[in-house]
Amino acid sequence: MNRDQLYSSIIKLRDYIEHNEFKGYDPYDTLNSFINFKMFGKWGPPVAIQFGKKNPFNIRPLMGIKKGLNPKGMGLFLKAYSTLYRITGEQRYKEKATYLFNWLSEHPSEGYSGFCWGYNFDWASPGSYHDAYTPSGVVTSFVIDGVYEYLKVFGDKDAEEIIHSAAKYINVDLPVTELDGGLSIAYTPHSKGACYNASLLGAEILVKSAALNHNIEYLNKAKSAVNFVLTRQKEDGRWNYSFNPENNTERAQIDFHQGYVAQSLYRYMELSGDRDPKIESAVRRGLDFYFKNQFFENGRAKWRLPKLYPADIHNQSQGIISLVEMNSYSDQYLPFADKIAKWTIDNMQHKNGYFYYQKFKNFSNKIPYIRWSQAWMLLALSTLLDKNKEK
Repeated sequence: MNRDQLYSSIIKLRDYIEHNEFKGYDPYDTLNSFINFKMFGKWGPPVAIQFGKKNPFNIRPLMGIKKGLNPKGMGLFLKAYSTLYRITGEQRYKEKATYLFNWLSEHPSEGYSGFCWGYNFDWASPGSYHDAYTPSGVVTSFVIDGVYEYLKVFGDKDAEEIIHSAAKYINVDLPVTELDGGLSIAYTPHSKGACYNASLLGAEILVKSAALNHNIEYLNKAKSAVNFVLTRQKEDGRWNYSFNPENNTERAQIDFHQGYVAQSLYRYMELSGDRDPKIESAVRRGLDFYFKNQFFENGRAKWRLPKLYPADIHNQSQGIISLVEMNSYSDQYLPFADKIAKWTIDNMQHKNGYFYYQKFKNFSNKIPYIRWSQAWMLLALSTLLDKNKEK
């Protein structure tokens, strides 16, 4: 796929996003309905979320669910628009990046030690319930990734202060679990257990702040989080999703999170300057597993291993991002990222510019989710375009 074809896809997607003013639905936004699912007991909310997530027909308007601005999506858009401005120098991208940065600056979650963000909807499992905008390390990390890119491109000192403030939130408000080999940073202020990608995303914020102000405490905490995740890698290079220290069990879920984990470890090394051979080896083996097992030769991602369907847009986008960002580990990675992008554009982009949620063997779920689909694909394609420009 040549650069013009790639940029044409980006323009169509960009125009769709801007026409909708960055607003949209989310796979997990069912609890924004006027229906009180809590009246059905503890299983009501999580079952409702799964129904909304898996239903290929978008009945959200009938349930009173409105399109919204998702803080995580806004953070992804901020990184994408900052990248596009750096590539093209077009003023329109600077104006949108400034709007996105200002919106995020004005809409953090309130009542915490520093800047932090959460989803714009309630979310629930049988054992817990989180109100909308309950901040998480995951949402905050992707917002800060966008803010960090904005800082690099535009040099805005307010962005630097927000990064340090978010690091304080991670350091003060998120519980830490001490474990053999290191520690794990919690998903939210109310979470237990050890989710590998969530812990490393929290560590990413700490190391970004430390890269700017040389905070040794933050570096040490991030390194301890890295060390624990290294102990959980399997011989074949994969990681499971999380660890429960109470019963010493893991939740097995192999998908785009494999790309998250390898990427966070890589970014830790890049930002801290810590080239520990154990981390290098873990990244190399993790990426090799991801590349060889998560994708078909034509660029379509598998679902959650060993399941092959559906092709999910988040698996597609993360594959592009991970293989572009860490392409130095193999000369196969960058060409394959291009192949993933081409398959995704050919098979999952609507003529109106937006990307489908999932593609099954015999049908597609074409609901145009704003965060899960459009924000991630704009960032993925912008990341690939940036690398193509560099090449």
